[in-house]
Amino acid sequence: MPPWTYAIDFGTSNSLLAATDGQKIYDPIPLDPFAPDPTILKSVLYTPAAGQCYFGAQAIQQYSEHLAEGRLFRSLKKHLPDASFKGTTVHQRFYNLSDLIALFLKELRERGNQHFNQDCTRVVLGRPARFAQDHDGDALAENRLRAAAQIAGFKEVLVCPEPVAAAYEFRHQLDQERTVLIADFGGGTSDYTVLRLGPKVFRDQDILATHGVALAGDSFDGVLMKHMIAPHFGTEVVYRLPTGRNDLRLPQHIVNRLCSAADIAFLSRSDIMQLLKDAQKWSLKALDSQRMNRLFTLIEEQLGYKIFREIEQTKISLSSVDESVFRFDYPGLDLEEKIRSQDFVDKSAVVVERITTALDETLKRAGVQPAQIDIVCCTGGTAKLPALDRQLKARFGAEKLRQHQHFHSVVKGLAERALAEPSAP
Repeated sequence: MPPWTYAIDFGTSNSLLAATDGQKIYDPIPLDPFAPDPTILKSVLYTPAAGQCYFGAQAIQQYSEHLAEGRLFRSLKKHLPDASFKGTTVHQRFYNLSDLIALFLKELRERGNQHFNQDCTRVVLGRPARFAQDHDGDALAENRLRAAAQIAGFKEVLVCPEPVAAAYEFRHQLDQERTVLIADFGGGTSDYTVLRLGPKVFRDQDILATHGVALAGDSFDGVLMKHMIAPHFGTEVVYRLPTGRNDLRLPQHIVNRLCSAADIAFLSRSDIMQLLKDAQKWSLKALDSQRMNRLFTLIEEQLGYKIFREIEQTKISLSSVDESVFRFDYPGLDLEEKIRSQDFVDKSAVVVERITTALDETLKRAGVQPAQIDIVCCTGGTAKLPALDRQLKARFGAEKLRQHQHFHSVVKGLAERALAEPSAP
């Protein structure tokens, strides 16, 4: 009997698990009974105390019930190519990044084992086309992901680019060979693959080019935070130290952390908190001091996840209306900000440009023009964003675009890859 293999799409925002027993493929399993779609487990980990871990929708619920005590982690995948991120201390124990991700992968493995009544030690993991533009960062990220899978109990670990996995699954919709662009817009990365694809057996040599950029859904959330919400939290504070003559502003790396769903939790570091306290103490305007009080509440009450959840909902709303209202109700933090869709489009134009530049580079590497692409298969939750949709239509025409199983295509393709991959002897 061939060994069981799990296919895991460990995403920046969501994670899924499918499987093969070596003979047939099993669809994504129900990982989260508390989620609207039980097959999708949000990539969120919450630990209120040593030895206690919650995942997905339950992590969010427990985070609220414990009044934000403990540590909540989201978007851990984003840190994989960052050599400066060594890890963090949780309940007096240091965890490196692979240790943290292993907690999540171990939970996925155990839920899969329980569902199938198996002890599976083989996995095919999805990975972005590019974790980072530089080779060292990309290699570091994959090595960390492999290490996490091994810590989680997988003895044989294979990886497959996520847009290639989507191609494995999408080919069943074709009745003849076509030149296809797979565009996978997720939470952390935008990935592209150009390939010759048809109903026949898929071969790696059919891939003409694979490329991507570490910008996607979270980046658009960051745009809303930076330009519309963060000023309420003192990002434009001006202060002057008593021994200095120059007006100072918050360092950009601190502003960047505040505007990142993955990094906001790390603002509680003692050195950062001291700098923020100095900025408040020596701020030149009373209003700036009040805004800094909001920032301290946001950090000390660990409200980062909640505020970015509201930002994400506002982003989704702006996809269909001309104006939306961001609201965040919390004692000392009651905020209401009207946001125009056009303002969001204008502020996020740089992100869209970098994402589409990576697309154009993919076509260049493949040696094809947009007119030579027969079908554009769009997958991933961020594919629905109007700004990206407009860019794709401008290049390829609306008639070529296919919106395809935004959350499930990658994991199903990974399962097909797992079935096609021989196991190690």
